[in-house]
Formats: sequence, C-alpha cells, structure tokens
Amino acid sequence: MVGIDQVLEKLSTVIDPDLKKDIVSMGMIKDLELNDGNLKFTLELTTPACPFNVEIEDDVRKAIGELTELKNFDMNVTAKVMEGRSLEADTGMASVKNIIGVASGKGGVGKSTVSLNLALALSESGAKVGLLDADIYGPSIPLMLGMKDGFMEVEDNKLQPADSNGLKVVSFGFFADQSNQAAIYRGPIISGILKQFLVDTNWADLDYLIVDLPPGTGDIPLTLAQTIPITGILVVTTPQDVASNVAVKAVSMFEKLNVPIIGVVENMSHFICPKCDEKHYIFGEGGAKKISEQFNMPFLGEIPLNSGIMAGSDLGKPIMITNPDSPSAVAFRKSAKNIAAQCSILAAKLQEEMASETSGEAPTPEANQNQN
Repeated sequence: MVGIDQVLEKLSTVIDPDLKKDIVSMGMIKDLELNDGNLKFTLELTTPACPFNVEIEDDVRKAIGELTELKNFDMNVTAKVMEGRSLEADTGMASVKNIIGVASGKGGVGKSTVSLNLALALSESGAKVGLLDADIYGPSIPLMLGMKDGFMEVEDNKLQPADSNGLKVVSFGFFADQSNQAAIYRGPIISGILKQFLVDTNWADLDYLIVDLPPGTGDIPLTLAQTIPITGILVVTTPQDVASNVAVKAVSMFEKLNVPIIGVVENMSHFICPKCDEKHYIFGEGGAKKISEQFNMPFLGEIPLNSGIMAGSDLGKPIMITNPDSPSAVAFRKSAKNIAAQCSILAAKLQEEMASETSGEAPTPEANQNQN
C-alpha cells in the first residue's frame, strides 16, 4: 500500500515554473490525508493570478496518477498571496502584502489606464486589490472609474477607501474639484499628502496595492520609495525611443534607491486591424524590450492600441469591465498574471534572505537567479 512518503516524493517532482522550486518544499501542499488508498490534500498556489496554475495542477495530477495503488484522489486548489515586502519593518501598512508602484519617465504613455486595468485584472483573479492614485497634481482615477462625485469617509482618524468594481480606491481627486481647480502645492506638502494616503488609510487586508505614480522622478516617487517598504516598481512605456529613453531615467532612479524593478509593460504597443487581424506598429517597435534587455528585467506584456480603452477611460468605463474579451483586456489579464508571478518570485527571494539572516548563511545562487 502506498504511503505518505511516497506521495510527497511524487509531488516533489512538480516544479513551480516561476519559483524554480518544488511545490512540497515551497509548502504548497496543505492538509494531506491518506486513508486506505484514498488521498486528499489542498494545493495552495502563491497567487490566484498565477500564470501557470493550470500547468501546475496538470503536473500534480500526472504525478499522483503514477501511484497506481491509490483508490481515489481529491485535490482542492486555493491560493494565498505571498508577502513580497518586509512587513516587520512597516507597522503602518502591515496588512498589505505587496505594494507595486507604477512609474513612467514621461507623461502620455497611458500609465494610469494601465494601472487601473491591471488592478481590475488582479481583482478579477480573486485577489484583494487596492488602487492609490498618487498623482496629486492630476488625479485621474476617479474619472476613469466613473466616480467624479465619489468621496472618502474618515472613521477613527483613518481614511476609508472608496469601493469600485471590487477595488479599494484612494485619490486626491475625491477631495478636489476636478473640473476647474488646479492643485498648487510645494513638494513637502505633496509628500505629506502621499504619506497620509499610505499610512493613515484603512486599507484592510490587501494582496496587492497598485500605486499610480505621477510621471518623472520627482517628490512622489521618492516619497514612496523612502517612506515604506515596497515590493517593487512596474515601468510603463510606449514603443517610441523618446518614451523608452526617458523611462530609463525612472529605472535608474529606483535602482539607486535599491527598490526592486518588477518589470516593464509596453502600452500602445501595436494596432490590431479588425478586418485582417494583422499587427501594425504605428509608434515603432521594441522600446520596452530594449529596456528589458538593457536592465536585465522581465518584459511583462504589451498592450495593443485600442480606441475603446481611451473612450472607456473618458466615460468612466474601463475596458476590463465593458469589453472583457477584447484583445486589450486579454493583454491586461496576461500582464497582470506576469506581474503577480514576479511578486511571488521577489517574495520567495525575500523569505530566503530573511531565513539566511536568521541562520547566518548566505543566500543561494538560485535566489538571485529568481529575480532576473
């Protein structure tokens, strides 16, 4: 009769494609029971947005299928997002597992649109997601969500995020008249507002907090990087050389601040002809991939140019909601899964570093490889 050791030995042959480790050593097998040839356990993925969830499940079933003495096999699949930042060093936001800053070197690359739709895609997967509109001078997220008249309440000296399409949303746009008022503040005041949005907000338990940063390398990105531990930065650019060249400055800044770079997403990558399905590279080709190769960081996706994205943003109807089967929504979904995977990789690396510090051992080469 097959025993538990044999079951675990078979399961240890299943490797997570992102983490490059077997699912047993990663602790992804929970509540294993084996009674008279009847096997039951839970497979706990590192994120509900895992891009390889189907592949891992198939590999598990194949491995268990080799144990011919088993009478019955029951597997429950769940997900628990890994903590991709040091929560011990962050008492103010310890309930947020991952904070992802979305940055660009210049304006006009559709960074806010990408931030919003990626947040919606992550939420769609089953993750608990928040969205912080950190562009104090030009907050756009409320308008893009159709929340022009939205507001946030204050309870027990904590800001309460607004709710929209499953997201917890915070924006300076909820406090300012977006029709005709300009936000005129000096850097220290802007930094203070962002700090308040971060640590004085009741974010509750979040798997991912997407922070839509203003373009450039000014006070807001610096404040985010220096105020709290974050998982990393996602860089958004377009194919043109002028956009990618400026995006490089943002990458360099965060590298100097020792903030991990999650990867790069190329927006307005190409146009898909609705009649012939051919790709047309209107704004050039390969800008994001050049950055990816130059800085040895993951290329996480390309979002096609679609008039529905812009129109939906103006009308407060994101394309992930209004046209979830469109090529653009599919691209956002794929990019979100890749981003979630990179967060898991960074989380695994962080756990190994913390374990090494405790034991006094140096991190393994595999841990460094996982980040690339």
